[in-house]
Amino acid sequence: MIGLLILGLLLLAVSGAPLFLVMAGAAMLGYAGQDTPPVAMLDQMFRLAQETSTLVALPLFTFAGYLLAESGAPKRLVQFSQALLGWMPGGLAVVSLVACSVFTAFSGASGVTVIALGGLLLPALRQDHYEEKFSLGLLTTSGSMGLLLPPSLALILYGIVAKTNVDDLFRAGILPCALMVAVLSGYSIWAARGSQRQRLTFSAARLWKAFRAALWEVPIPILILGGIYGGFFTVTDAAAVTAFYVLVIEVGIYRDIHAVRDLPRVCVDSLVLIGSILLILMCALSFTGYLVDQEVPARILDWMKRYLQSPVSFLLMLNLFLLVVGCLLDIFSAIVVVVPLILPLAEQFQVHPVHLGILFLSNLQIGFLTPPVGMGLFLAGSRFEKPILLIFRATLPFLLLLLVSLLLITYVPWFSLVLLAEQAAPAP
Repeated sequence: MIGLLILGLLLLAVSGAPLFLVMAGAAMLGYAGQDTPPVAMLDQMFRLAQETSTLVALPLFTFAGYLLAESGAPKRLVQFSQALLGWMPGGLAVVSLVACSVFTAFSGASGVTVIALGGLLLPALRQDHYEEKFSLGLLTTSGSMGLLLPPSLALILYGIVAKTNVDDLFRAGILPCALMVAVLSGYSIWAARGSQRQRLTFSAARLWKAFRAALWEVPIPILILGGIYGGFFTVTDAAAVTAFYVLVIEVGIYRDIHAVRDLPRVCVDSLVLIGSILLILMCALSFTGYLVDQEVPARILDWMKRYLQSPVSFLLMLNLFLLVVGCLLDIFSAIVVVVPLILPLAEQFQVHPVHLGILFLSNLQIGFLTPPVGMGLFLAGSRFEKPILLIFRATLPFLLLLLVSLLLITYVPWFSLVLLAEQAAPAP
């Protein structure tokens, strides 16, 4: 009977059943095989809620991100970025990268970024005579950027699951994300070489006008990072302050969101996302709890010790594994399922836990764009009404550059740890 149930779960997974149901079913089968009551699955979630208050930050930052996505903030921020950077060669492409990265950090998911900014930036790029293939690849790729920037939900969730200080993860993600954006910006500038595109002349008046239009939204990153690192409030406090601040400016000042007509819908949409994250979290924690009880991480470690003799080889194998995970699982499931399994291995090979977190999320944001299940490709194909194969071919040059950046982040821990001088570890 157990064998038939396992076969049934595999068939459900292959047929496209929600992953959280498959994980919950696997956990129930495992506990049933040990004669453990299924109620034990709930202990994992209750224990997590008791151990950390950071969990509260997830719905608050999600709500703030949805408010920004539904308002006129994307258009105002793009105009401000263009006034600031549009004078550069390939300026609009660089603007797209920067704007999408920042917006992904606040929206919590790159799919929201592609939907919110894609329709705004693709016509602008095409009007500026960028090739369609380049424009599609740029926007699809930049939609996944920003998972390493605070206040990314992925960073917060990783900190909760790995029991790593979220403040440290916020610091550690800034330079690696900047590296990836810089590499793709360099390629964009190179791709625009010798073109006849009309470059914007820098205008202090235009910049001031764009800044005034986005006056209340530009300071949001400063509010979050300055408040946390200035010691004024914790990550959870920052989430509450950000949600309240964004609510006030978008409903009360800009009035892009009507308090009666629009606000209830935005609340429901954000709660649907956070509800799905918490459901995945509960089912995945139950599944990984069973795997830990069965000493699966210890067995994997014993196997790896036989074939991997150094941190260098371990990190290479880890990258390959995480790239596969990233293209098969959604980001939140991957964090909850895989992190508890690889943490003991990374500790044995003396990989800094903060460096591991940045490495983990860097892989996932690349896997998000990789077939066969890379959700970024499907979302971009749906938003731009283009075949998935065309979208994938368009992203290939950008993916190759991201892989080069990934190798630098992997083998030069300085990028992740330089802002944590007191905790920095030597390169492997």
